[in-house]
Amino acid sequence: MSKSEHLKINEIFYSVQGESTRIGLPTIFIRLTGCPMRCVYCDTAYAFHDGRNYTFEQIFEEIKQYDTKFVTVTGGEPLAQKACFDFINQLSDMGYQVSIETGGAVSIENIDPRAKIILDIKTPGSGEIKNYDWNNLAFIKPDDEIKIVITNQDDYEWAKTIILKENLANKAEILLSPVYGQVNPEDLASWILKDRLRVRLQLQLHKVIWGDKKGV
Repeated sequence: MSKSEHLKINEIFYSVQGESTRIGLPTIFIRLTGCPMRCVYCDTAYAFHDGRNYTFEQIFEEIKQYDTKFVTVTGGEPLAQKACFDFINQLSDMGYQVSIETGGAVSIENIDPRAKIILDIKTPGSGEIKNYDWNNLAFIKPDDEIKIVITNQDDYEWAKTIILKENLANKAEILLSPVYGQVNPEDLASWILKDRLRVRLQLQLHKVIWGDKKGV
């Protein structure tokens, strides 16, 4: 088996989808190791280095035990491993409804169009705006989603400006997510309603249910 048919995996688990428009749906999560970004609010820093190599076939064998066709490929930054692109192709060929969560530092241009892209836009408060690839907005499809994590009201005002300037609400679903334990969701909701912003407020359902812990 060729080297390109391997991925370094941090964890594979089965849970309810906690984010995106597929929230609440039973989903297989495949978390890849590694990330070129270091966002200040990162809740998956354990995936920066820890993991082991799997062949594609080993991954397929493990996930077939779960009775769902929803798969989320995440990280870290999954696209930092080049083999991830072909992996998404093969999952899609097998009939899985794939979503790919990406921080936006790596180009999404060559992602299989059958996959739903969940593309972050990094705010000033993330500490990683300098590494963001703005060219990715040109490759967003109408059924993809754009997520913006809000660290404070200044981040919200910045995000509002970007949403309007780039006409993002007419390109894809926009998700505004407060940093867990840092931004009061009630405050973010009030800002959105006051400005009549065409976005979806997103809370992390898995953290509401289980708290801030790994593997859920």
